[in-house]
Amino acid sequence: MELSSIQSDILVNPRSEYKVIRRYQGKVKAVIFDWAGTVVDCGVFSPAGAFVEIFEEEGVAVTSEEARGPMGMHKRAHICKMLDMEGVRARWLEAKAGAAPTESDVDRMYAKFVPKNIAALEKFSKVIDGTLECLAALRNEGIKIGSCTGYPAPIVDKLKPLAAAQGYVPDVYITADEVPQARPMPYMVWLNAIRLDVNPIEAVVKVDDTVDGIKEGLSAGCWTIGVAKTGNYVAASQEELVTMPRPDLERKLKRAYEILQDAGSHYVVDSVKDVPAVVKDINRRMAMGERP
Repeated sequence: MELSSIQSDILVNPRSEYKVIRRYQGKVKAVIFDWAGTVVDCGVFSPAGAFVEIFEEEGVAVTSEEARGPMGMHKRAHICKMLDMEGVRARWLEAKAGAAPTESDVDRMYAKFVPKNIAALEKFSKVIDGTLECLAALRNEGIKIGSCTGYPAPIVDKLKPLAAAQGYVPDVYITADEVPQARPMPYMVWLNAIRLDVNPIEAVVKVDDTVDGIKEGLSAGCWTIGVAKTGNYVAASQEELVTMPRPDLERKLKRAYEILQDAGSHYVVDSVKDVPAVVKDINRRMAMGERP
């Protein structure tokens, strides 16, 4: 066959076994941080203590581990999740003469939770060590800073000035009650991207200390970084992280890493101090054509 015939076939039959795929190969444009356990309140004591209190007021004793289990969700959904736990539900039925929890029970408990959590912020709102340096490093690279949380707006409204007084001011604040469904659904991440005016979603990184927070980022289609040491699963204050016997800390930290890795995190780190180095590695991977 002559060359002219081959060229003619190609022009007439443009279909091919190969397809051109449009793929982002730029850099990270935005990092979205969770709040408690990630940038403030090392160990996540503010909400955990409030959940224990509201159940105690119902005559139902719950453990710290039970209170922390659903951490990261919208706080009303968190209460519902606790009430579905076998042990908690059994204690509820015993305390309530066999009456199962109702929507009005959940509403009452949630109404109590919000002011209790707000009151706890006075004690548990310290910015975690390394957070401000992390933000400075990211902003120096032109990266925008977003935020989202399982907290509703009234709690974040109280938390914002407390964090700002310590130097922590993200570019965007998104709360769990601003979206149709909070974590593990992706809507808070997407709303961050819209308000930050950042695209594509591959250029966004979600940083969180909980399983639902990581699932949120994965569902949104962005990169995820799990924070283990300062978060919900080690459940230790910055002072306790220093004074805790090393074998105990290593055991708790190993468990936290495993939980966050099993949730699907692209990376798991000790704290936000490690985020700038991870972002550099994500930039390297995207330059090679990788996607989350």
